[in-house]
Amino acid sequence: MTVRQRLLLVEDEPTLRELLSASLRLAGFQVIPAETGAQALASVREERPDLIVLDVMLPDFDGFEVARRLREQPAGHHGTHPPILFLTARDAAEDRISGLRAGGDDYVTKPFNLEELVLRIQAVLRRTSGRRTDGLLVVDDLELDPDSHQVTRGGRAVALSPTEFSLLRVLMENTGQVMSREQLLDRVWHFDFNGDDSIVASYISYLRRKIDTREPKLIHTVRGTGYVLRRPRS
Repeated sequence: MTVRQRLLLVEDEPTLRELLSASLRLAGFQVIPAETGAQALASVREERPDLIVLDVMLPDFDGFEVARRLREQPAGHHGTHPPILFLTARDAAEDRISGLRAGGDDYVTKPFNLEELVLRIQAVLRRTSGRRTDGLLVVDDLELDPDSHQVTRGGRAVALSPTEFSLLRVLMENTGQVMSREQLLDRVWHFDFNGDDSIVASYISYLRRKIDTREPKLIHTVRGTGYVLRRPRS
């Protein structure tokens, strides 16, 4: 029997919430509805969803703040937080960048096509699922296990968001190779935000705060080119 993936749907407009819930159930998902940011945070702790579909405009605090607070909570049993797909009428480029910096993994604007929304949800779940392809990745004392979705540095667990995990995985799979911002956008996010690559720098900064808290530093900037994760020089 196939296990149905669990979606937390956070939308305060009742008609749209009911329509989306019905459509997502027809697409094969379990749906947990929520109306406010506070309900969303409680549901993540209690229900452990596989993905959050999160409206930005909520009655108590906005979806960006929900995402930030989620990042501050202890991660789930796999050492990661659930991926977030923002759903909003705010379609300005700066809003998309703000959402992704807050911890989002995709950003869908209203009005939207239901079939496209389902495809985007499936795409996020695929790229954040942590399926094993290359086995355990090890660089110095940093280890990433694609199967269990766990990361350790010096034997201590490191909690990463799904996007942080995907970015670190790409860097580790290409150890010693400089990756341009454009390559990272393509490999991790799969689209380019109209040429604005500042989201890459933001996520590199997030990773450094969690990974490079000890010597030797493993993540390096190559000015004018991109980033590289490399083994310490002997």
